[in-house]
Amino acid sequence: MDAERTALPGIGLRHEFRTEKGQQAAVVSHVSGRRDLVIYSAEDPDTVIATLSLNTDEANGVAELLGTARIVERLADLQRQVTGLKTVQAPIIAGSPYDGRRLGDTQARTRTGASIVAVIRAGEILASPRPDFVFQPGDLVVVVGTADGTAGVSDILARG
Repeated sequence: MDAERTALPGIGLRHEFRTEKGQQAAVVSHVSGRRDLVIYSAEDPDTVIATLSLNTDEANGVAELLGTARIVERLADLQRQVTGLKTVQAPIIAGSPYDGRRLGDTQARTRTGASIVAVIRAGEILASPRPDFVFQPGDLVVVVGTADGTAGVSDILARG
């Protein structure tokens, strides 16, 4: 999808786009952090038929909702494209060795060659977690690597 970016002096930026079905919309990013999702009339692209105003937290929440499926789709596509690459989701259960501990403490990549690329927490994907990310019970850790590497990370998270 192509988006046309327009500076709005004193307001922020507008990213206007057209969907595959021909619907025209825009996201207006205000300097205040507010985001407006604007839907235009199909008959008159200069007429706004609806505006949804979101504060920063709401905009981030919607972005995560929309991005969650996309990240999982991309990982699945990557797995299909690269022979020998596997993606697994390893749970952090209450009482596991990494419940309440930092990702960096696992030394997963060093120990297995596999990478922790995301954590799914309460239905939200936290992509590319940093080494200081702290695991919580219920987290699903998304691991990419060889079959042996991903199994190794799953074992580390379960047994230490």
